[in-house]
Amino acid sequence: MKLHFPNSAFLGNIDSFLRSIETQDDQTLEVTFNKHWMSLHPVVLCMAYSLAIQAKQQHGKIHSEPLEAVSKHYLERMGLLQALSMETGHIQAHESSGRFIPLTQIYDSDQLGNFITEMIPLLHTPPNQADPIKYVVSELVRNVFEHADSPIGGIVCAQFFKKSNRVSIGVVDRGNGILKSIQRSHLVDTDTEAIRLALTPGVTGLTSNVGGAELNAGAGLFFIKSIAKINRDFFLLYSGSTMYKLLKTPQTKPAKLFSSPLDDKHSFVEQLPYWKGTVVGIDLSLERTQSFDSLLDLIRGVYRLDIKEKGKEKFKQARFI
Repeated sequence: MKLHFPNSAFLGNIDSFLRSIETQDDQTLEVTFNKHWMSLHPVVLCMAYSLAIQAKQQHGKIHSEPLEAVSKHYLERMGLLQALSMETGHIQAHESSGRFIPLTQIYDSDQLGNFITEMIPLLHTPPNQADPIKYVVSELVRNVFEHADSPIGGIVCAQFFKKSNRVSIGVVDRGNGILKSIQRSHLVDTDTEAIRLALTPGVTGLTSNVGGAELNAGAGLFFIKSIAKINRDFFLLYSGSTMYKLLKTPQTKPAKLFSSPLDDKHSFVEQLPYWKGTVVGIDLSLERTQSFDSLLDLIRGVYRLDIKEKGKEKFKQARFI
């Protein structure tokens, strides 16, 4: 496996980073860095961390070149350099409160609950801003427990950007991947089609029934994508050799929710290096114009409408003003 950290890799420009990784030979990991500076989305750190953990579980080797960029302070405080078994020297630790959540490995619901409890005070957000963050993290990590069968659990980290008043979150696993999960109950052959179904409300790998199962309605990823859509933020889902990226809705246009992810402004990138498992990245603006409860009510309304109208060519749309 090979991984190179460029000078910039956020959701808007992450495509070139994903194309550059190599995931063969999971017993060896080679890591290189931009020599000057690196500005990285948390999901990039989660991917690197997961590869390092997997290599260690395979009793493999990790080779990292010397890190010269000033970003080494940030990478150490996030917990990445330790995972890469790198010498970090005497870097002074700083309080993370209000700025970032270090890389965390989560295996079960108790650990998830503890993580969320500890995460919210660190982000220094009022309740109406904390709710969507709690919802996103809990849904994404719960997907790992229910579907992924990941040998490393779920890898999570987050960062708060004060200037843009934004929280960026990454959740990564090395489990079954979306295609295998969806194939349990649906006839699909490609990562692209599996990702489309995974983002469609009412579809879950636990049952072929429209509307999901009693304890899994198949709407978690749809809700999360919708939160990003209404906030005019990025959302990324990468599994197998395909990535789906929700693009930002311009401020000059109304944000509408669609049942099909293909109707959103998006990009599908295929023939990427194969990722065993699932990668999810999301940006959440904290500049809110309506309560999270109202937002979820509207999202649920589209979900109920989609289930009711399943099988028709067109779906009614909900408009947010």
